[in-house]
Amino acid sequence: MTTDLRIAFLPLTDAAVLAVAREKGFAEEEGLHLDLVRTTSWATLRDRLVFGQVQAAHMLAPLAVAVTLGLSQQAAPLSAPYKLNVNGNMLVMASEFAQALDPDVAARLDDPLGTAHDFATAIGLWKRKPVIGVVHRYSSHSVMLRYWLASAGVDPDRDVLLRVLPPSLTVEALRAGEIDGFIAGEPWGSAAVDGGLAEAVAIGERIWRRGVEKVLAFRTPWLEENPDIVDRLLRALARAAAWCDEPDHHEALAHLLSQPHYVDQPAEVILRALSGGIVPRLDMAPLSMPDFMLFSREATPFPWRSQALWIYSQLVRWKMVNHSAENAAKAASVFRPDIFRRALADSDVAMPGASMKVEGAVASPLAVGSKRGELTLGPDSFFDGRVFDPERIEDFLASF
Repeated sequence: MTTDLRIAFLPLTDAAVLAVAREKGFAEEEGLHLDLVRTTSWATLRDRLVFGQVQAAHMLAPLAVAVTLGLSQQAAPLSAPYKLNVNGNMLVMASEFAQALDPDVAARLDDPLGTAHDFATAIGLWKRKPVIGVVHRYSSHSVMLRYWLASAGVDPDRDVLLRVLPPSLTVEALRAGEIDGFIAGEPWGSAAVDGGLAEAVAIGERIWRRGVEKVLAFRTPWLEENPDIVDRLLRALARAAAWCDEPDHHEALAHLLSQPHYVDQPAEVILRALSGGIVPRLDMAPLSMPDFMLFSREATPFPWRSQALWIYSQLVRWKMVNHSAENAAKAASVFRPDIFRRALADSDVAMPGASMKVEGAVASPLAVGSKRGELTLGPDSFFDGRVFDPERIEDFLASF
């Protein structure tokens, strides 16, 4: 007997694992039929999950934390037992604005700290307070943008205007002059570059290598009442993620995602994030960024609770929530390594033995303890050299 599951998603390249689980038969082999519900905005997706119109959702990691903390409309306890990807977003700015930055775009992207200072100078030269599109107040991109701007003394609540709009509307808003740039998941940054509207200014993967991005989120009561269904879905997604990370599959995956019911953008534009061949400015040769977006390798799907706490630390930093032991515990509880381990206990998926780590401390590939198989973690450094110890949140906040 097949179990039907409704899962909401947004038209983004990082919905790939869900699409592949459905289209390549991985879900079917687990007795699941996935009804993938294409949604326009993160606010609508959030509401569909919270009010039970879907059983699961492709969700911004900070949004899952925010909903659990009661920061985003209707409060509800959410659980994220699986990360769908790491990184994959890009800050692009109007070509005219980018003229005030380093003209060597490769050097610009390789030096996020220097570029942040150049950006601060460019703000003063611009014709108005720059308007930067963000896809949601509680998005990984918005959190990273704030972190990056503040490194150069830019106050994201005073020196720029952050305007929320759905990812699929960013390019048209830029074309209409309503925003001066935006930060969003692919393929929308590449679409703006391809249209000659913008240049890449910063890459999420260079701000926080292996930074948390999208998660698979459930309402916690539903997750706990349906352990067998959750486990079967996670097994299907783990196999789909491994398929997505195979370079030989990237072209086919780009064509799959280009279909109207998924991302509905040209396959050649979608392919850039998958292959790590990023075109930062129109008519430039692609830059090789092999870790631009990851789905499976290096334990990408594992929901480190320390990453949920890093998100929480940024919400506290920007006065979106008050710091308390209770709030920190709520934030950490969103990521569910216990469910991940249960679901994949009999698989060949390598998984960390710990549930938290010091974020930003891995500078080069590192072999770590794993409950099954060999596991090497890739570099997870922050662009400013900071590290985040989840046991010392107060010290981290005091360092800014």
